[in-house]
Amino acid sequence: MVPPTSTRIASRSNPVLARVRRLQADSLAYRKLGQVWLEGDHLLRAAVARGWRLPIVLLPEDDAEDAAWRPLRAAADKVLLVEPRLWRQTSALASPVPIGALVDLPPPSLGPGLRTVVLDRVQDAGNLGSMLRSAAALGVQQVLALKGCAGLWSPKVMRAAMGAHFALGLREEGSVDDITALRVPLVTTSSHAGSDLAAVQWPDPCAWVFGHEGGGVSEELQRLGTLRARIAQPGGEESLNVAAAAAVCLYEAMRQRGQRRVGNQ
Repeated sequence: MVPPTSTRIASRSNPVLARVRRLQADSLAYRKLGQVWLEGDHLLRAAVARGWRLPIVLLPEDDAEDAAWRPLRAAADKVLLVEPRLWRQTSALASPVPIGALVDLPPPSLGPGLRTVVLDRVQDAGNLGSMLRSAAALGVQQVLALKGCAGLWSPKVMRAAMGAHFALGLREEGSVDDITALRVPLVTTSSHAGSDLAAVQWPDPCAWVFGHEGGGVSEELQRLGTLRARIAQPGGEESLNVAAAAAVCLYEAMRQRGQRRVGNQ
């Protein structure tokens, strides 16, 4: 394989740096630009491990020869070496990490008959990223984010998800029609109504629906649901954080799948 070309950047007005700054300043800019900014070696390694190429890798000039970055440089089409002063201005992190990449925004991916998480107006980027991470870890295959959710590919969601994006099929700005096209039972969640999570054998595959941090799953989606799940809270709190609730539900679904496999042997 031919080593990627390296180019030095010494001007703040460089169009690539301008693009990175725009992607960091506007959480939805990736939809207009068709590119996503990955900051930090963990995200880059997660992408490469899932077979992604890295069209443009950026490194501060004084870290360019660090052996730790050789595998990531090898996965790049082009490497840009940024003057250290400019690198500090480019990073959105309090402690800048010494590598980043611009990658192409993948096309939406959503298919029928798969384990799915549906997100209904989940607006906190940290919650959304944590839910993607739980989904990827606990056997979910795809995530459908309905209109009103935070941007799936925003920098804050990317950091919170810790590479889960590259393990999931993702579609955002979805509608009720997209839910119908999933062709699996719809399990909605509620803090106060429905069947106890541990008392029901949940269908597999199915689509788990998790809702807005304050209002929960909308009434429209509750009516569409085949089943409704509730997490018992003997401690007396009103509700769990939505990301915590998602992790609990998806873990229980995974545990039940494991039990069924053992029972069928």
